[in-house]
Amino acid sequence: MVNVALIGCTGSIGRQTAEVVRRHPTEFRFSALVAGSDGAGLAAMQREFSPALALLARDCAGREGELFADCDVALIATGGFAGLSYTLAAVRAGKKVALANKESLVCGGELVLREAARTGAEIVPVDSEHSALFQALSFRRDTPFKTLILTASGGPFYHCSREELARMTAQDALKHPTWNMGAKITIDSATLLNKGYEVIEAHHLYGAPYERISAVVHPESIVHSLVEFEDGTQMAQLAYPDMRLPIQLALTYPRRLPCLPSLRLTEVRALHFLPMREADFPCFTLAVEAGRAGGTLPAVLNGAGEVAVQAFLAGSISFPAIAETMKDALERIPRAAADSFEAVAEADRAGRAAANSYIYGK
Repeated sequence: MVNVALIGCTGSIGRQTAEVVRRHPTEFRFSALVAGSDGAGLAAMQREFSPALALLARDCAGREGELFADCDVALIATGGFAGLSYTLAAVRAGKKVALANKESLVCGGELVLREAARTGAEIVPVDSEHSALFQALSFRRDTPFKTLILTASGGPFYHCSREELARMTAQDALKHPTWNMGAKITIDSATLLNKGYEVIEAHHLYGAPYERISAVVHPESIVHSLVEFEDGTQMAQLAYPDMRLPIQLALTYPRRLPCLPSLRLTEVRALHFLPMREADFPCFTLAVEAGRAGGTLPAVLNGAGEVAVQAFLAGSISFPAIAETMKDALERIPRAAADSFEAVAEADRAGRAAANSYIYGK
């Protein structure tokens, strides 16, 4: 029986994690549940799963030790910068961390990996793309490779012209062609920022130089990523797009349990791979450049991006202005060393302040 502490239990990943636990009740149980602000959703899950601890995020301060004391796996599924503090707490407790929160590695990758090396904590990816890489590398981070190739659906706007992009609304952007996700990550998929973040994650997870990480657009979302080896071979992981698979595998690997229907290639019929349109989707490039620069700049980028996406969802800025807001923050705020949580948190605050100033003049 695997005891799971689930942080972000009422969000998209949290709800799908609950589906995995329901399907395999003799394999998994929840030792702790944390929700952001959905008290009713938390109460319903508490009644169903009877964890030892169930808390709203506002009540978690100072109780991280309790959250992770009795778990075998800490699944960090909360969105945004807020996930970093939970990830660090779980890593410092020496736990296996199933990581669905991109910002933990985007903003605090250096910190998280340093603490994991100190405590022996294991970090297992939950993102479908990084789960695919992990599988292609035989569940090892020391497997030699030539190139990591991330796939992107392209989001709902990949074929749009620049003029069309300027007219797109939040309602348009939330219509993702293949995945059912929360609003923030769906918008990040539409801007391709999400894929830039995954490049940064791959750099930290696999120690890969940025020049050995690439990304291609794959509209069908059947190939979830590929690894190229020195002999020219490429290994790909294929499955129907469903987050329950990488969630479940993060809890059980290398053991595999029933999860998805078998992939029927004769029904899929064709798989397409297209280049990234970086000139028209500058958020991808901004993320990779911030990752290359390192230090606190990825946290600046993310802080500004969280504000910009909320402004876009509220109708306060246009779709292209998301990238413009992030670019302005990176130009205004100097790089610092990401040598403490406080330094990273300060960079996050600075990025948010710069974005608010750019958008609202305050």
